[in-house]
Amino acid sequence: MTVEVKVEETLVAEVGVVPQEEPMKPVIENEKVVEGDDKVKEVAESESKPRAVEKSSSYKEESNFLSDLKEFERKALSELKLKLEEAILGNNIFKKEEPKENEEKEKKVAEEEEKKEEKEDEKKEEKAEEVDEKKTEEGDEVPVVEEKEAAGQEGEEEKKPEEGCEVDKDISLWGVPLFPGKGFEGTDVVLLKFLRAREFKVNEAFEMLKKTLQWRKESKIDSILDEDICADLSSAAYLNGVDREGHPVCYNIFGVFDNEELYQKTFGNEEKRGQFLRWRLQLMEKSIQKLDLRPGGSSSLLQINDLKNSPGPVKKELRIATKQAVGLLQDNYPELVAKNIFINVPFWYYALNALLSPFLTQRTKSKFVVARPAKVTETLLKYIPAQEIPSQYGGFKRDNDTGFSSEDCAVSELILRAGSTGTIQIDAAEADNTLVWDLTVLGWEVNYKEEFVPTDEGSYTIIVQKRKKIGSNNEGPIRNTFRSNEPGKVVLTIENTSSKKKRVLYRYKAKKCSTL
Repeated sequence: MTVEVKVEETLVAEVGVVPQEEPMKPVIENEKVVEGDDKVKEVAESESKPRAVEKSSSYKEESNFLSDLKEFERKALSELKLKLEEAILGNNIFKKEEPKENEEKEKKVAEEEEKKEEKEDEKKEEKAEEVDEKKTEEGDEVPVVEEKEAAGQEGEEEKKPEEGCEVDKDISLWGVPLFPGKGFEGTDVVLLKFLRAREFKVNEAFEMLKKTLQWRKESKIDSILDEDICADLSSAAYLNGVDREGHPVCYNIFGVFDNEELYQKTFGNEEKRGQFLRWRLQLMEKSIQKLDLRPGGSSSLLQINDLKNSPGPVKKELRIATKQAVGLLQDNYPELVAKNIFINVPFWYYALNALLSPFLTQRTKSKFVVARPAKVTETLLKYIPAQEIPSQYGGFKRDNDTGFSSEDCAVSELILRAGSTGTIQIDAAEADNTLVWDLTVLGWEVNYKEEFVPTDEGSYTIIVQKRKKIGSNNEGPIRNTFRSNEPGKVVLTIENTSSKKKRVLYRYKAKKCSTL
């Protein structure tokens, strides 16, 4: 049984500038076939029972296995590998460096010295010829031809070191060797990213790759991880957890720039904006360290862009810096983002979408998802499991969590129809147990209470949380604990007072007090 997710109010965004790509087929998230009255009854009965939240095939990357590629894709990959190998062997990957001023001066001095030596050699040759003429008059043979041939050979030997130079076969990108002859399994994965970014046009993909390598060399990107840049921006963007497909998740929090002091410190002048760009590139390099650039591996990121309290397009400096960052990322990090999700989207965002929409391909649009504030948790759950979603977005992940670990029990789900009431029971079979639970309701608007019911009928029921109404503006899941002094069970009661079906996600565990 799959997780049901409503998608009618989750809009596909039409924003951003990314490489042109071919269209993708839409993925059906909420497909259910109902045939006849019997099927309807089965669905109605299943909605009131708890069930485990299973993975949903919300989206997948294109395969990087050669056997899964189309014929024209395999051909393009072979052609690109051939061009790349020829360029590496011919030392034609990087631009030839222009001579520096000092080198030019040294060259001029060397040329002058060569001219002096040539003049001295000419004088010596003239004297030698005079001697030879005297010898020929006396009948001696002079091997003039042999001397010239020997001189020619010496000249050739002198040219060899100048013509021949060492070939660098260790050129790599994102830690992956690019020389095809090495046979590294990640080489094809990296090259396919450039081909897909350029619709498998080999020459364009090759030029894009060369420009990326040249840019990395000039900008010293390979050493950027060792730099200490913009420590104040640690809350503006960070990696946190993985999605359902194993992709690392990167959160971009634009709301931090609503702080005027931080805004000016980050974007106040051109130099500061340059540092911001370098910080963003450093974060991208850190993210790549989390990827598995091999066939079958998770070779791209999931990006969450939180626009809550974002300064918006009225801030010129932020707009310019963001545009520059997008340009650098799209030109030098192709196909490294599998999905871009925008959450807490304000109204001005849609106006911006309308302006940018005509410039985007269908494939590009399919990678963008927009969710308004009321749909944040529901949208994220389609791509990220509840235990990996931070609590501020309605999930169960908390910093330094002592209640649950990543190895703990999976999240379960309860579907509540409109006007119905559901209960969740957490058994405490023995005394001196501590129970801990997480619970969240998508959209909330429910009545909720918690109580402990002892197994002994002569004992009293204990109210853990008295009945209260929780509105749609509730942020974060409920976390609570209870220590039982006798056997019994904790009962969580959720009353759906709305006219819409509700999804309840929860998890719990019980342990001896001494071991929790």
